[in-house]
Amino acid sequence: MSETEPEQKTNPQGDVISTTVAIKAEAGRDPHAEAKKQRVVTPEYFFFEAPRERVFITGSEAGKEAIRRANVDFSIAYPITPQSETMQLIGVLYGEGYVKEYYRGEEEYGVMSTMAGASRAGVRCFTATAGPGTLRGIEPIASWPGHRLPMVSIFTCRVVNAPLAIQPDNIEITYLLNCGMVLFHAENQQDVFDFILKGFLISEANDVTLPVGIAYDGFFVTHARGYVWMPPKDIKIPPREAYHGAVPVLDAENPPARLSRDAPVQKSNFMSYNIHNVWQQEVWAANERAKKYINYYMGGLLEVQDPGAEILLIASGSAAAQSREAARLLAEQGIRVGLIKIRSLRPFPTRELQQACAKAKMIVIPEYNYVGWMAHEVKSALYGEVNPPPYIIGGPRVFGGMSMPVELIVEKVVGGLKKISPERVTVGADLAAKSSKPDEMTIEDKSKLDHFLQNI
Repeated sequence: MSETEPEQKTNPQGDVISTTVAIKAEAGRDPHAEAKKQRVVTPEYFFFEAPRERVFITGSEAGKEAIRRANVDFSIAYPITPQSETMQLIGVLYGEGYVKEYYRGEEEYGVMSTMAGASRAGVRCFTATAGPGTLRGIEPIASWPGHRLPMVSIFTCRVVNAPLAIQPDNIEITYLLNCGMVLFHAENQQDVFDFILKGFLISEANDVTLPVGIAYDGFFVTHARGYVWMPPKDIKIPPREAYHGAVPVLDAENPPARLSRDAPVQKSNFMSYNIHNVWQQEVWAANERAKKYINYYMGGLLEVQDPGAEILLIASGSAAAQSREAARLLAEQGIRVGLIKIRSLRPFPTRELQQACAKAKMIVIPEYNYVGWMAHEVKSALYGEVNPPPYIIGGPRVFGGMSMPVELIVEKVVGGLKKISPERVTVGADLAAKSSKPDEMTIEDKSKLDHFLQNI
């Protein structure tokens, strides 16, 4: 590189991450050479046997690296924070030959409609959106499951309601929960990488044939760095085999006219409603059938940390990460707390959750949204199924882009214990009594009090 040429920015893997400088191909060098060297391996080898390298990357870069290995045919993008960087990086992959077709849509409704067309045509397709973009495209998104369209889309959650903000708030998940798609909630960069790749295989399973959505909290995951274990760049998962799929591909032999084949049923309200009713049941049955693939590829719909604990934190996404730290701080105070991380929001792990909470006496559910959709899900799953019923606290909840200090979770746990089992809150009670007589407190007592107040 000459002294007059600006230096190209790269990520830890050496890939160009900025479009401000054009990628200069060496004369006679094939820019797709590395992509052409990739070989297809079995999912079992890719996920369970291949060697892995530990890298320190952002969530956006983790998404890129997943798509590099995902054998994607088509990707369409439209910019909206905080997913714009992810789709920019997918554009770099297109230039390198890892994605066959890629272009920018004109707006989100068109992007989501194009995804439907691409999936119907039999190709493996991928997109991403966020916040208001999710809502703008919600009509075609909601139609994907009913049309039985296998694909993967990521939703990098952000504020959607006025006044405008771009920070994390996963209220938009409430709009995605009940359209029929399989929906995961990623906690960290590793989840992003794994869920995208495994999502394609789950989506395309013949007895599922549904879109998979992968939600994660913008900025906390997309723009922050974390460690990711990933297999080498020279392998990829098998392609979509659309002509072996459960839904016929739209081509010259199967023209689009088939979509209106059942139009005459609209002349009879009973037939129309009954057919729609039966089809919705099948969509949700397919959603449930995804469980066996989630268990196989992802190790379960939920993850339980310290299953014997009588106090449990139940969370997903970034709230799960904060809950891990809160459990550590509570352990330092002598309070044993377990954690249930929900990976799959749809299908929801109802029976698995009931089993994990069978001995729980208190449950705390921290969330990054105002309405508490996770609390509603948990209460619905446990109501009448766990005896005696645990004391459930919906919260803490932060929203509008606020972060969640772990002290808020600790405070909810300690506050709940004071109500149901005050004798267990010994640290705070003893120190409070001693602090009323400061002259009698030892240096050790003062140190414990400082630590206790810092974490409450």
